[in-house]
Amino acid sequence: MAKWGQGDPRWIVEEREDGTNVNNWHWTERDATSWSKGKLRESLVGIVVENEAGRCQISDLKQVEGEASCSSRKGKLIFFYEWNIKLTWKGIIKESGAKHKGLIEIPNLSEENEVEDTEVNVSKKKGDGDVLKDLMKTAGTAKVREALGEYLKALKTEFTMGMILPTKATATQELTIKRKLSENTLQIQAPLGVRIPTVVLRMTELFDAGVERLYSIFTVKELVQQFSKSPAILEAEKGGKFQMFDGNVTGEYIELLTNEKIVMKWRCRSWPEEHYATVVLNFVPTPGQTELQLDCKGVPVCKEENMKFCWQKQHFEEIKGLLQLTTLNG
Repeated sequence: MAKWGQGDPRWIVEEREDGTNVNNWHWTERDATSWSKGKLRESLVGIVVENEAGRCQISDLKQVEGEASCSSRKGKLIFFYEWNIKLTWKGIIKESGAKHKGLIEIPNLSEENEVEDTEVNVSKKKGDGDVLKDLMKTAGTAKVREALGEYLKALKTEFTMGMILPTKATATQELTIKRKLSENTLQIQAPLGVRIPTVVLRMTELFDAGVERLYSIFTVKELVQQFSKSPAILEAEKGGKFQMFDGNVTGEYIELLTNEKIVMKWRCRSWPEEHYATVVLNFVPTPGQTELQLDCKGVPVCKEENMKFCWQKQHFEEIKGLLQLTTLNG
């Protein structure tokens, strides 16, 4: 039996208030599947490539099957990911104006292969437009691999924040560094908390109304109160505050382009304190209707489904009901 103070340092319980996973020796695992799906969508959808012949854009993440996780053991991080991804792309030939669509397939993105060796297959629907397919197979494939690399970088940095707990030795080193910096009059503000994993939410909805009418529903207090069926506070100007759904949704207007675009800082009451997402609403006129494009960045991973429900049920469907009611009464 080892004498007091001479035991294996791997099993020595350090002076931590939480007493959790001391020295990072024990196995811990975090599921990164949901976070990864959002991050892959954020990284891949919207990629644009262009040359003198045409312009192509990845328009949607059609399928993402697989899983990802991160484990911590003996102070080291171990990553597992395996994805089968399908993307849709669309393009236009500049000279003729002809439009074409196609598919991008990534059958095996995994830790077994380097990103630059990951298989990326590009196909196009029947017909002309091979010039666009060639553009996607060259410049498009390169950008896709670059985006996959960004996802893996975020997986290994952003997602893993807080998984490796500081030991007594590293805490002492950090304190020494802070003291030295303080002596040199360099001030560093400590972070308020660990960065939480987030996803991007994108939704599109068609409304039977002109852009002016739909835009006003998001910027006129009385109309907001009608579709939300609750009191609201609304200052529809840059820097103005808003509060809806009995205070469950709050935020600030960052930018307003009349009948075109609204950008907001947006949060739910149940989210971590002081955490905001950025919500962008684009109003796109179509014949007899308006397409509303929602782009929401910074949604906490654990609140993704709640956010979808909030916008689909409490915004889109209620607004459609209000538009129908006003049409009948009109």
